[in-house]
Amino acid sequence: MKIAIASDHGAYELKEHLKVYLAAQGHELSDCGTYTPESCDYPDFGAAAARMVASGTCERGIVLCTTGVGISIAANKVKGIRCALCHDTLSAELTRRHNNANVLAMGGGIVGPSLAERIVDVFLTTQFEGGRHQRRVDKVMALEKD
Repeated sequence: MKIAIASDHGAYELKEHLKVYLAAQGHELSDCGTYTPESCDYPDFGAAAARMVASGTCERGIVLCTTGVGISIAANKVKGIRCALCHDTLSAELTRRHNNANVLAMGGGIVGPSLAERIVDVFLTTQFEGGRHQRRVDKVMALEKD
């Protein structure tokens, strides 16, 4: 799967860990930054990853900052993105099954590498259920037209 991945300085180490983990599984990664642990601004990197998903260049995105909150807000400003902040595997499963989320946000100061791996695995392998959930996703996406 083609995955856009991005972080700010607060989750740089987690991003680098996940890049190795995902590459070992055969995923193709587009690293949207940051490229150093120096202080930087999460909207720049979250938006870059979200744009790659929205354009279809990447199938999914993973965005990371210290809490995951700021970068998830930034990613959700990009038209076509449904970014979900998940710090547990159940949330990752349900956001895929029910919301068809296309970008995952996590906090590097909240989850460690092992839990992040499990969350990512669930997010990438869980399929959207469609059905009644499609109607709700359509309503959410229609909000972008307001």
